[in-house]
Amino acid sequence: MVAGARRRAVRDGDGQIDTAHLLHSLLEADPAVRAAFADGAQVARLLGYLVQRSIGYGLQWQGTVEDSGAVPVVREASAFSPSAEAAMHAAVEAAARRGAQRASGNDLLDALLADPECRAVEVLRRAGVRPEEPSAENG
Repeated sequence: MVAGARRRAVRDGDGQIDTAHLLHSLLEADPAVRAAFADGAQVARLLGYLVQRSIGYGLQWQGTVEDSGAVPVVREASAFSPSAEAAMHAAVEAAARRGAQRASGNDLLDALLADPECRAVEVLRRAGVRPEEPSAENG
């Protein structure tokens, strides 16, 4: 999943993987994440919006660092935006609380949804999906 997000970031001309790249990869790669959404139409709208982002919409974000304020600004170079890095850490922590060694796609989805100011949540809103709608309980 991270490899797919990295490819998207490079293709989009972004210096870091952001939360929208992670959301895009999750939706494409993880059936349990897709099942967390109310219906297939939501997933189709989201994927369509994310594709539009990669061919033009994302230009407003190019050259900027995604930082919703969820974590202190990272001073050293990272492959992830601060918001994406925080979501990855939160997903790993959720998995550890469950006793799992690896985070699931739904752990990461929940972590993305927990940051209302991240780009992934902005994408959800712009695609007409309320961020509180997806539920990992479905997946």
